[in-house]
Amino acid sequence: MPESVVPPSPPTPPVSLAALLSRDDLGLRQITGPPAAEVAIHWAQTSEMSDPYPYLLGGELLLTAGVHITEAAGSGTYFDDYVSRIVAAGGAALGFGVAPVHDTVPRALVAACEAHGLPLVEVPPRTTFSGVARAVWQLMAQARLAELRRVAEAQQSLASAASRPDPVPSVLRRLAALLGGRAVLYGPEGSEIAAAGREPDAAVGAALPELARFVASRASTTATDTVAGTRVSVYALGTGQGFVLGVTAPHRESGDHTIASVAAVLLSLLTGEHQTGTGAARSSALVRLLLGAGPEEVAPLLSGHGGEGGEGDGRWYVVHARPAAQAPDPVAASALGAALGSPLVDPAGEVVRVLVPAGPEPAPQPGWTLGVSAAVAPREWPAADAQAARALARARATRTPLVRHGARSGLAALVPDDEAEAHARALLAPIAGVPALTETLRAWLSLHGSWDRTAVALSVHRNTVRQRIARCAALLDADLDDADVRMELWFALRRP
Repeated sequence: MPESVVPPSPPTPPVSLAALLSRDDLGLRQITGPPAAEVAIHWAQTSEMSDPYPYLLGGELLLTAGVHITEAAGSGTYFDDYVSRIVAAGGAALGFGVAPVHDTVPRALVAACEAHGLPLVEVPPRTTFSGVARAVWQLMAQARLAELRRVAEAQQSLASAASRPDPVPSVLRRLAALLGGRAVLYGPEGSEIAAAGREPDAAVGAALPELARFVASRASTTATDTVAGTRVSVYALGTGQGFVLGVTAPHRESGDHTIASVAAVLLSLLTGEHQTGTGAARSSALVRLLLGAGPEEVAPLLSGHGGEGGEGDGRWYVVHARPAAQAPDPVAASALGAALGSPLVDPAGEVVRVLVPAGPEPAPQPGWTLGVSAAVAPREWPAADAQAARALARARATRTPLVRHGARSGLAALVPDDEAEAHARALLAPIAGVPALTETLRAWLSLHGSWDRTAVALSVHRNTVRQRIARCAALLDADLDDADVRMELWFALRRP
């Protein structure tokens, strides 16, 4: 890289000076300087100071009406000093208004801009500086929207590629197509495991593995370089096993880094499974389940500690999670599973389910609402799934980040299971054929008869809750205001 200081860029994508010149409503005209398509504008700023250097951040289209220019300026080095200071501060271009102070752009200013390679743009009298600044921000907003749309579409296509039977090659092929270059996965020893996209020239092809080795040896996370006009970037994958993603792109576009980072996250998950063997174990567990094996047989394959004598002594938590914002995507669901310490994630629908080997109890996760079951043996997974669902409903209703299913059995332990189940079936028989009534009654009782919280937990209107509870009371022929009746119904509804 050159030794000169590169000014920091704002988070919004820049706009081309050519796009600004193409606006007929502005009537701007470039007088001198490099081609407008090669000039990137990050913002617009007006200044009438003879030395604006201390107040420039870099990347500006500096607008001036020449108020600071004295009559004797043309005879000395004033314009050369003025332009050189703008260039030293990282200014992208200079816009000169020909009204109301000057009728034309001073020839000495044109010569200075040409000498220093600074684009000079004439602003006609009818165009205000505020109008130019507004146009810059409008173009930047359009560019930002296009970037966000491109990144969102890329994320979806990369996630889809990761779900294919050959996920690693599919992700690399998709990434190479999105960036118009080449994507390479390097192993812990620096060897090329898989690659996709166009072969770069010799110089770029030699620079990419060298940069990958640098990242792997220095424990850096990313590194970038430009070789023969091609952007070369590498990303250390988060598996901790030395895998590195290398990317080349002939043209740097806004959003490229974000897209490559998404691919790196997906490849981290995929290479993590490959390195530890959990992917093969999960496939084996699935085959055994399909062929009739019970949960107790496949649990050791999923937990990785044999199911006996491990940290959780063969027990598991079932976690139901719902994001605070939009519906969960596969990447967010996988990240949640990683935070909870389990790759066993089901992101179907609005609720993500995670099967976690028992150990330290699952903790609240930023941006998620969690319901956690009791720690159970594999044969009790279905019951734990229902526990986690009820815990999540209670957490959402009470606006609590995490709710755990109560592990204490209380008085229920005093009644034999067969007698308790027979009593529950008889008591709830009038509403057993309508699952909506049973679930509403269970949620309503668990939330101490709160109409609003029950409505939130079930995602229905509070009037719907009232109607269902009234229907339950009529079918059960029970006074639901009686504490003894509520206790007996709660006892029955807690049966699996």
